[in-house]
Amino acid sequence: MTQEHDLVEKARIMDAARINRALSRLASEIVEENQGANDLYLVGIRRRGVPLAERIAKKIGELEGRIPLLGSLDITLYRDDLSTVGASPIVNRTELEASIENKNIVLVDDVLYTGRTIRAALDQLMDFGRPRKVRLAVLIDRGREHRELPIQADFIGKTVPTKRSEIIKVMLKEIDGEEAVGIFVRAGEEA
Repeated sequence: MTQEHDLVEKARIMDAARINRALSRLASEIVEENQGANDLYLVGIRRRGVPLAERIAKKIGELEGRIPLLGSLDITLYRDDLSTVGASPIVNRTELEASIENKNIVLVDDVLYTGRTIRAALDQLMDFGRPRKVRLAVLIDRGREHRELPIQADFIGKTVPTKRSEIIKVMLKEIDGEEAVGIFVRAGEEA
């Protein structure tokens, strides 16, 4: 696992204003696709997908006059690389405030890379019931060339083609104390 202090920022690709605009656009696209907020249920993937889902829900509330249902998934125990995470992985709570049965679910995550996180989220979500539809919203899509599974986002804040050696880091005030998206490399690699 890469340590934070081993990373060097190569480029800053979004600041607070750009993140806010992207989330406003995502909220509008979700409402348009769903034809309103009826039966809409936003489910954030822990960690950074949760505050992103909360922000999108608030923006949908401003557009539609009502905030959609909100939930969060902790996919730790559904990961296919759990053995590499450590002997005692930290598991947070999955919280779904209402049944997902027959709802239009929008999974929300910060970065779409290989698709494995989304696969784990779908596996866990299906353990809770059968939604009418599941869509995916991400702040950053790293591009299809990195995909290991046939998973694509329906709503994308920004597409950022990257090299495998690069790391996209989304920083949110709720978790990181700052608002930005950057491309990082490991110290000693290309800067």
